[in-house]
Amino acid sequence: MLSTARWYGRRLQMLLQRVRGSLLQRGWRGTLRRALREFRPARHAAGLPELFPLDAPFAPFALPVAGQPEVSVVIPVHGRLAHTLACLRSIAARGARTPFEVIVVDDASPDATAATLARVDGLRLLRLQRNLGFVGACNAGAGLARGRYLLFLNNDTQVAPGWLDALRACFDDVPDCGIAGSRLLYPDGRLQECGALVYADGSACNCGRFEDPRDPRWLYRRECDYVSGAALMVEAALFRQVGGFDERYAPAYYEDTGLAFAVRARGRRVLVQPASTVVHDEGATAGRDPAAGVKRYQVVHRATFAAQWAEALCAQPAAGTPVEIAARRAERRARRLLVIESTLPDAGRDSGSLRLFEMLRLAGQLGCSVSLLADDGRFDAVLAAHLGAVGVEVVVTRAPRHWLRRHGGGFAAVLLSRYPVARVWLPLVRKAAPAARVIFDTVDLHHLREARAAQTAGGDAAQAAATRAAELALIAQSDCTLLTSSVEIGQVRRELPQARLELLGNIHRVRGRQRPFDARRDLLFIGGFDHPPNTDAVRWFLAAIWPRLRARLPGVQLHLIGSTDAARQAEFGVDGVLVHGRVPDLEPWLDACRVSLAPLRFGAGVKGKINSAMASGLPVVATAVAAEAMHLVDGCDVLLADTPAAFAQAVERAYTDAALWQRLSDGALANVAAHFSPELAREALRRALAGASAA
Repeated sequence: MLSTARWYGRRLQMLLQRVRGSLLQRGWRGTLRRALREFRPARHAAGLPELFPLDAPFAPFALPVAGQPEVSVVIPVHGRLAHTLACLRSIAARGARTPFEVIVVDDASPDATAATLARVDGLRLLRLQRNLGFVGACNAGAGLARGRYLLFLNNDTQVAPGWLDALRACFDDVPDCGIAGSRLLYPDGRLQECGALVYADGSACNCGRFEDPRDPRWLYRRECDYVSGAALMVEAALFRQVGGFDERYAPAYYEDTGLAFAVRARGRRVLVQPASTVVHDEGATAGRDPAAGVKRYQVVHRATFAAQWAEALCAQPAAGTPVEIAARRAERRARRLLVIESTLPDAGRDSGSLRLFEMLRLAGQLGCSVSLLADDGRFDAVLAAHLGAVGVEVVVTRAPRHWLRRHGGGFAAVLLSRYPVARVWLPLVRKAAPAARVIFDTVDLHHLREARAAQTAGGDAAQAAATRAAELALIAQSDCTLLTSSVEIGQVRRELPQARLELLGNIHRVRGRQRPFDARRDLLFIGGFDHPPNTDAVRWFLAAIWPRLRARLPGVQLHLIGSTDAARQAEFGVDGVLVHGRVPDLEPWLDACRVSLAPLRFGAGVKGKINSAMASGLPVVATAVAAEAMHLVDGCDVLLADTPAAFAQAVERAYTDAALWQRLSDGALANVAAHFSPELAREALRRALAGASAA
């Protein structure tokens, strides 16, 4: 009871401190708006993709054509022309970023399949003279494929947006991935399967069958025993090494299970990726009666499989083991990492969330099984699905303290994200997970930001001092602390020379410059206005710098991108300033604008707004505090200025001097590659996790 009271006391203390700081920085109206946004109802996941009707009359259409396909989609068909056309129409409509080709293997269809499909542009059609069944047709199609990866797809399926790219990404994110399979839905929206299990007697079970596809248990990429051949991607070279689909399972059934076991025997993993959704009209081709037609081979081939893989089956769970227990066997073997964050990170909302999202992806690459617990207890199915795509399980519980006490002993490491979370949770983590390595991720030093705000914008110096003492105590109590800048590393090192510190800054992949100087115009500011440094920066810029620029650059416009509200839209929407709020995709703005601005007067850490612009080759004009510890050189990869007159002059130079613009753009790209790459972050995270062993 005493420990419970202390825990709730710490939470109340942190809440009061946050409210006090918000009132000082945002005022009561801004604080109320911030609270309302935090507690608004969560969004729901999108439903089924639009399905193409089976009775639509045929009209010629075209599939994407790639000169050098990376993925070959192989679709075996035997009759059922209506299903095949609906499947191909869905592929044509949804496409993919990854170059791909579509090969349809006509397995001696008795209907007009061959003649009709010959009228579909971009389709590679292989006609078999005799019926070989699913196994033979797939192997024949694979022999014709040009892609590095094979994606076997049933003709009684329809694909959702992202279906192919999400599977392809598994092979980049998980180096030992051998097979990746889609989440399958019934046409009525229920979950058909999200991976499958094999028991010691050779029987199998679909995970999540008939359940809600938004259930958090089935929203994250994870290892499984096999995935259905209805939507299965495998490296073409690996497929050929294991001999393709085993002919012992001709004409069909257990061929996908046998392939998965052959791949696993070579040390590769089988993953199910819920971010790849495919609607499967199960039984439309093979029927549903296990005693008739092709379906009868399901029973026959189970015995064949059990005999072939008898030794491997000894390690499988006994028949009747509950699905949830059996499905977590691989996770229990892995090094388990628990991340506690204030709320579910939204990579499109703020720089800290983007950094955490990339860190979670990297943790998976390092062999961790990652679970994330949101301190606010709110569940957003859309955000959970985004996290699930990189293998993160979102924990949903009404009693987080009880959940941690029950499950804490299974985690090798616990990462506490941000000071408010660490202050509330660190003592409980030490008790509930005594063997876990505790990592405190500051994101930025809160006390440093608060102290600078007190000096510059009238913040609370007393609160900054209190935060400093508490934050340093948390660093001292943690096994490792992550800091985003060398400046912060140096400051903490002077205070706590014995603390284990790691530099893990922002994480950005170099996207590259998409447009030249002459094809761009206008200025850009990126930043959510729930963050006081951003609000202060824009107010200062509009009051002291914008009038100078309007006189020097007539007709130039400033685009403000980031979460905002009606009050700030009215305040900032002066002549020439366009307040867009939060946008679904930053890339069009990064490609269209000529100069990005970072006129911050206070803050801490490294600035995602600068990294995002530079990763796209967009030159930045910044203050010294905004560019702190980012390895930037004035005139080489950034322009720095701290006074209104100097800042306006720097913007004008970058905006009008094409040679200077090109030099800054090239330098920006080189800077991000050298200092903010995923490779650097992965090594820092590897060091932070060192000593955390599998539970």
